[in-house]
Amino acid sequence: MFDFLKKFLGSSNESEIRRLRKTVDQINAMEPEIKKLTDDDLRGRIQALREKAQGGTSLDDLLPETYAVVREAAVRVLGQRPFDVQLIGGIVLHQGRIAEMRTGEGKTLTATLPAVLNALPGKGVHIVTVNDYLAKFQSEWMGKLYRFLGLSVGLIVHDLEPEQRQVAYAADITYGTNNEFGFDYLRDNMVTYKERMVQRELNFAIVDEVDSILIDEARTPLIISGRGDKSTSLYEHANQFVARGLTEAKEKEDAPGEFEVEGDFIKDEKDKTISLTERGVRKAEAFFNVENLTDPENQELYHHILGALRAHKMMKRDVDYIVKDGQVIIVDEFTGRLMVGRRYSDGLHQAIEAKEGVKVERESKTLATITFQNYFRMYKKLSGMTGTAKTEEEEFNGIYKLDVVTIPTNRPMIRQDMNDAVFVTMKAKYAAIIDEIEKRHKTGQPVLVGTVSVEKSELLGKMLSLRGIPHVVLNAKFHEKEAEIVAQAGKVGAVTIATNMAGRGTDILLGGNAEFMARRDMRQAGYEEELIEEAIGFNEHVPEEVLEARKVFRAQLKKHEEETEKGHAEVVRLGGLHIIGTERHESRRIDNQLRGRAGRQGDPGSSQFFISFEDDLMRLFGSDRFRPMLEKLTAGGEEAIEFSMVSKQIENAQKRVESKNYDIRLHVLQYDDVMNTQRNLIYEQRREVLEGGDMRKRIFEMRHTLIEEAVNRHVADEVNIETWDIAGLSEYLERLCVDKGSVKRIFDGLGEHLKKEFVEKLEARSEEIYKAREKMWADANLDMREFERVALLGAVDARWMDHIDAMTELRDGIGLRAYGHHDPVVEYKREGYDMFEEMVRLIQEDTIRRLYFTVLAKPVERKQVAQPIAATHGGGESAAAPSAPKKVQPKVGRNDPCPCGSGKKYKNCCGRNESQSA
Repeated sequence: MFDFLKKFLGSSNESEIRRLRKTVDQINAMEPEIKKLTDDDLRGRIQALREKAQGGTSLDDLLPETYAVVREAAVRVLGQRPFDVQLIGGIVLHQGRIAEMRTGEGKTLTATLPAVLNALPGKGVHIVTVNDYLAKFQSEWMGKLYRFLGLSVGLIVHDLEPEQRQVAYAADITYGTNNEFGFDYLRDNMVTYKERMVQRELNFAIVDEVDSILIDEARTPLIISGRGDKSTSLYEHANQFVARGLTEAKEKEDAPGEFEVEGDFIKDEKDKTISLTERGVRKAEAFFNVENLTDPENQELYHHILGALRAHKMMKRDVDYIVKDGQVIIVDEFTGRLMVGRRYSDGLHQAIEAKEGVKVERESKTLATITFQNYFRMYKKLSGMTGTAKTEEEEFNGIYKLDVVTIPTNRPMIRQDMNDAVFVTMKAKYAAIIDEIEKRHKTGQPVLVGTVSVEKSELLGKMLSLRGIPHVVLNAKFHEKEAEIVAQAGKVGAVTIATNMAGRGTDILLGGNAEFMARRDMRQAGYEEELIEEAIGFNEHVPEEVLEARKVFRAQLKKHEEETEKGHAEVVRLGGLHIIGTERHESRRIDNQLRGRAGRQGDPGSSQFFISFEDDLMRLFGSDRFRPMLEKLTAGGEEAIEFSMVSKQIENAQKRVESKNYDIRLHVLQYDDVMNTQRNLIYEQRREVLEGGDMRKRIFEMRHTLIEEAVNRHVADEVNIETWDIAGLSEYLERLCVDKGSVKRIFDGLGEHLKKEFVEKLEARSEEIYKAREKMWADANLDMREFERVALLGAVDARWMDHIDAMTELRDGIGLRAYGHHDPVVEYKREGYDMFEEMVRLIQEDTIRRLYFTVLAKPVERKQVAQPIAATHGGGESAAAPSAPKKVQPKVGRNDPCPCGSGKKYKNCCGRNESQSA
């Protein structure tokens, strides 16, 4: 009954598409009129629409006409007319939603529609891509359309100067990568003058490959680092200890969850954690000559030992990282790309460097950090495109408030997705894969083989070489040419082995890609890469040298287009591109993306996954109960099987891992939300200073707060004056904002010894001193207002950087609270709030002290507190799930008994001394 009703009424997605088609009908109805316009008329229409948008007309009302104009401009400039389904995708993006569009359906062109519409008010549009190549390519290709309509286009890529970035961000539409946009936000909140900021207000973002950026990369934060000062010797000593050989404690077969006692460490691959057993702890104590490894004073040593253990026992060379030119470079687990410049955090990268015998770099100091989750949630409106989003809709909705609309394909999708071929052993699986490749290669059908790691792509490459099958291996080691290699994967007879997501964003055209062939010819003819890029660009006013290169390029392009047309027909006859997946990924979405490489725009194609019970996914998350039975059914496990229960088991395993990874990302976000609230307050205060506002009122408020709190600390009992600690109060205030002897003199002159009167008179004396300093500075022609800004900015930056480190240490150790039946997140929020309050007090003290005691002989200059040395998408997989919580000394609350044993509250004893010495 339910299925009948669903079929009768249609799904919610289908009904949404029907609703959106009504707007498409409005756009189509305008096409005859728009077609008659001249080029200048089209530009005039956009200008008129821009004036309406800036005059307050709703963009929803302007959408039909704008989209009709953009479509006609695309026909004239690019030779492409957006299909109705692309218009639907463009409407969905404008609405601040995710458009799920299959590979090859024209997402790049679709994005131009909402980009132009949302650029009309003049507040800027960001189009976010996964790498610099795509950002540059799309900005040049679509830039021709935007410029034709009178709109400006910017490009943000690596190595631009701040002035160039300012120009790019000031454009109507700006292309760039998620990393560059995020880092510019952090850098903007480190500058000392407003004029050095590069970004405008975050208005509207269209995120290409939105699942990759907002989900796959959401577990690791963006980090801007400064140079650290810790020695690296402890990493090498810990590495020597682990390298001597430690034994893993195996789980007892008859008692899951219990381990054999003779092991030195326990490794949990599912949770990606590792820890020493009691025997391992004793060995470490003997090696490092310490009495108790778990003492708080040995916390750093214990942390380094665990890091070395993880480097040796969990991190695999050519899978998690490669070693190239004496450097350890992370391999992105989702894309297979090298993450050059990115380092594992929490000391893991240094531990791997020690393991591999390369130079161990010093740990860096974090100057600024933010997660992609919190960065992209700052945009007024956010949208995204991808071929695969429905499986993660719950997460998109829960974290970003984004729903997913599946856009129909322009032509019916006819790709044949075959059942999985399941084997008991990995050996049998690989033998079958090679046989399948050889069989299809003999017919000339192109084959794309997806692997999950560099190591396995190279293994398959060696096996194919032994069979004499020509092929190309594309993995993280050769990612510079990934787009070119992937683009040719559809040629007759091509065999391409690639990590699952390599070359994402590059279309595989059946018969080959004429543009990439033309590029290759020019390269072989000696043209430099930069000149080739300019030659294929769309800029109209270029030097003679570029015009000549453009003629050569277009001649080569025409020749190869004729070749690829013939090749396309041949590959279609052979059944299109065949995809082979060598194992299932943890995420169903990644598997779907690999499959989506074939069958674009109604082309034929096919796909099949080859799986064994020895694959990591099945070994860790699958069930062993089928294996004995299957070995009997398949003559020892050498033959392929199709067994619905096994397919169900695989899907269940993937669902469990997806759920686990979602929990990890949510957990990261819960912690970062605490920091995000604090970060927003600090950045807001910085911007007040940069805006050039008068800080004197802020200084007065700070001084009032500090004096009042100091009096409250030292004058506990208003009636009993014998308890008043006037000596302590004098010592504190005389080092802050009151001259020597004034506190005692004011106290002696009090009538009723009231705290309120005491505070008022102390403030009055402090204000007299400040006015005298203002006069002295004015007489010397020095700007006191600017010095207030300099003092406050310097204090905020220095204390905020220390606070980031302190909060990181708190988060690393907070997991221990779970042993005491406390929620670590709740504890982190509570203690983080206390630490933030303490930081604010220290900022106030630093600022006031500097204003009252600095002697200036010349005008002050604003200087950055610390110089960045690296901007990295830090942490990596490992940072998201710490291997073991660090032990930290418990923080003493302000009202707790002082640990020195005096019997006083901490705030009235050592806590007071701390604040005085700060």
